[in-house]
Amino acid sequence: MDDVEDAELRGEDWYAEDLSGRTYRRCRFADVDLTECTSRGAVFQDCTFTDVRLNASTHTGGAFTGCTFAGCTLFDATFEDCSLVGSTFTSCTLSPLTVTGGDWSFVSLQRADLSRSHWSGVRLREADLRGARLTGATLTAVDLSGAQTEKAELSGTDLRGTELSWLDPGAVTLKGTRIDPSQALTVVAALGLVT
Repeated sequence: MDDVEDAELRGEDWYAEDLSGRTYRRCRFADVDLTECTSRGAVFQDCTFTDVRLNASTHTGGAFTGCTFAGCTLFDATFEDCSLVGSTFTSCTLSPLTVTGGDWSFVSLQRADLSRSHWSGVRLREADLRGARLTGATLTAVDLSGAQTEKAELSGTDLRGTELSWLDPGAVTLKGTRIDPSQALTVVAALGLVT
């Protein structure tokens, strides 16, 4: 198993490479092509990704904890049962993105375009989604406890099956948002209405 620490990787071409089992700690990736790469159980801890291409990449059972992503493209990337706790995304292309299971708590996705993304069974506790665009996204059984969602765009978002105690209807855009009947009662209560 590769275990790399404090390395700077710049301009590398890792197209379609299998990164399974590798561990990178405090490494800096700049202008690296990881398009269509795959990883199973790979660990990236406190790493920085700048202008990295992760398009159509697939990651299973791995971790990108405490990482910083700046100007990266993750078009059509898939994360399954991964941990991204405490990571930050700035000026990244994230649509569409597929996330199934895993823990994305404390992740910063402030002002991110997450439209048409699919999230299922993901923990997003205390995530920063302020100003994020989730138009047409699907969030099924997602834990958003304590998430910051002020000025988030949820028009056309499918929230069915997701617990909504975090939702402040006056602080987000909800036009055409899909919810189920039990969730409607939560929204009514959040608006201060009585049924």
